[in-house]
Amino acid sequence: MNKMNEESKYRNLFLILSKWVFLGAIIGVIIGSTTAFLLNTNDFLGNTREDNSWLIFFLPLGGLVIGYIYMNFGIKSGNDAAQGNNLVIDGVHGKARVLRRMGPMVYLGTFITILFGGSTGREGAAIQMGGSVAETLNQFFKIKLIDRRIILMSGISAGFGAAFGTPIAGAIIGMEIVALGKLKFEAAVACLVSSFIGHYITSAAWGVEHEEFIIKTVPELSVISFTKVILVSAVFGLVSLLYCQLRHGIQRISEKYTNKNHMVRAFAGGIIIVAMTVLIGSVEYNGRGLDMLEQSFTEEVPPLAFLAKLVFTAVTMGTGFVGGEAIPLFFMGSTLGNALTDIMNLPMSFLAALGMIAVFSGGTNTPIAAFLLSIEMFDGKGIEYFFVACLISYIFSGQHGVWPSQTVYGPKSRLYGINNGETIEINERTKKNGR
Repeated sequence: MNKMNEESKYRNLFLILSKWVFLGAIIGVIIGSTTAFLLNTNDFLGNTREDNSWLIFFLPLGGLVIGYIYMNFGIKSGNDAAQGNNLVIDGVHGKARVLRRMGPMVYLGTFITILFGGSTGREGAAIQMGGSVAETLNQFFKIKLIDRRIILMSGISAGFGAAFGTPIAGAIIGMEIVALGKLKFEAAVACLVSSFIGHYITSAAWGVEHEEFIIKTVPELSVISFTKVILVSAVFGLVSLLYCQLRHGIQRISEKYTNKNHMVRAFAGGIIIVAMTVLIGSVEYNGRGLDMLEQSFTEEVPPLAFLAKLVFTAVTMGTGFVGGEAIPLFFMGSTLGNALTDIMNLPMSFLAALGMIAVFSGGTNTPIAAFLLSIEMFDGKGIEYFFVACLISYIFSGQHGVWPSQTVYGPKSRLYGINNGETIEINERTKKNGR
């Protein structure tokens, strides 16, 4: 009898693992292909905008189109696709249902935002497409609730791993993104499979080449160098906090005064972005900003470039445009690191890379994934410094984050005296009400 029970357990284990591998592989193939389409199209539209700077004046009209799409096709049974990545995270928590149409909608919205000069990135679209595909498979195969969440996390992993060519970081971020301080290791197999397959489909099958950022010099390990890294990492964490507060503050105000009318919000946001662009006389902070991001590793950039990008992105995302926030966070961190080079007396490319990863870590509240991202992006250079930077920035970003639907557990909740197991959004509301 005991032998039969053992055989049954192993058979059940094999069946469960096989299911996760099978579904993770399907998600990886689909998301790898759709992400390749996303990246190639974004490159084409971004280049088109750069060659035709007048397109920025059509951004308010683009906002009207995006708002119309989300208001008329993005709401179903109380689930709003305009919540973006937060809806996917809520889907993992079982609080909402990810809409299957969400992926195509966010792709179209991202293309419009990129073409007309909104400051945005790519990973949001890839992650939401991942959630959309995962939800489609959940419904098609009638997946049980406990596995539905795992499949949704694997969709997140596939989107991130394929978007940046970082399958290890992609695998971990799918498990880390939903809860601060509490990795969802039960999803490890599905996330690993989907992220790696998604990455290789994008790069090997479709030939997409990802941006390369090179650290030329890493400072020698010393107490002085570590002290400097800790100091600048705290600054990077505070910058990510500033961005999150401004971005969500703009969203709350725009929703309040427009009664959540996405068309009016995005139209007004487009006008503001056009006005800011004309005022500063530069289009360098529109779109993705990849040129200045790469430039920050090799030569001086304007010292307040990070602040300009922070404001442009906060207005773009806070008024209802869509896309992603990882590349803007990379931009803020790398250009701030560039500006601090002389002050801290550290190598330019090293500080740009450190800022790029640390601001991302603080903004997304994913220090482990950010650390692994640094290893994959920079071939493991300065690994000790990046580990410290990710943790310090994560701590100094406080109880805030790009995605308010993340729940807070562990050390971060105790450090800031906030409720364990509650979302960032609820903790923010509780703090404002003085309870």
